[in-house]
Amino acid sequence: MILTEIDTIWVYLSASPLLSLFLTISFYLGCYQLCRRFRLLRGVHPAVVTIIALICLLQLTGTSYQSYFEGAQFIHFLLGPATVMLAVPMFDNLARVRSMMMPLLSGCIAAVVASAFLTLGIATLLGAPPEIIASMAPKSVTVPIAMGVAESLGGIPALTAAIVLITGIIGCLTGPLVFRVLGVHDHTVKGFTMGASAHGFGTAQSFASISALAGAFSGLAMGCVGLSTAIMLPIFMRILAL
Repeated sequence: MILTEIDTIWVYLSASPLLSLFLTISFYLGCYQLCRRFRLLRGVHPAVVTIIALICLLQLTGTSYQSYFEGAQFIHFLLGPATVMLAVPMFDNLARVRSMMMPLLSGCIAAVVASAFLTLGIATLLGAPPEIIASMAPKSVTVPIAMGVAESLGGIPALTAAIVLITGIIGCLTGPLVFRVLGVHDHTVKGFTMGASAHGFGTAQSFASISALAGAFSGLAMGCVGLSTAIMLPIFMRILAL
């Protein structure tokens, strides 16, 4: 009886397009408090926990992603302005960026080369078909760029989006641990590394868990790696004849 009533209430609420927006914001705020309160979760960005929680909720309630997105698309709209706003902390640290231009460019190229060749090499050795290899290759780039690159290489954009998401989550989970093990304390290095390896997730975590300086360099790395990947990856694929 109680389950029937709950199901009826959910059907009524799900008819409102604002429910998805309300749930997304509520879950994020709740996960933010959890990540701050529990030491085990302090190195994890709340967005990662929120995504996992929302996926579980949609599965349990049988709600399609299309229905969810209809109500939450306002947050999707804000993604563009939020990305543009990354230029503000970069501008605030412009002098430091200029003084480190050569090391940053070298690190960016090294990140692209290492990511591309490791991904292509391992996938090839495991016998993955060309379309899967092309889908996996741009895994460390933010979703819009990664999907475009994958499609131009003959990959599957939807699969690429999922792989990029998983890469970002893994980067956020393992990044803080790697920094502790290696004794990395410089916020510039932390931010640039997170942006180069975990794209938007790493940038968000850098702002939230490290500092604005780390976030600025993370955003810079995300943009540089994305541009470099779009240029260099097709060349690598042609060299390897994939």
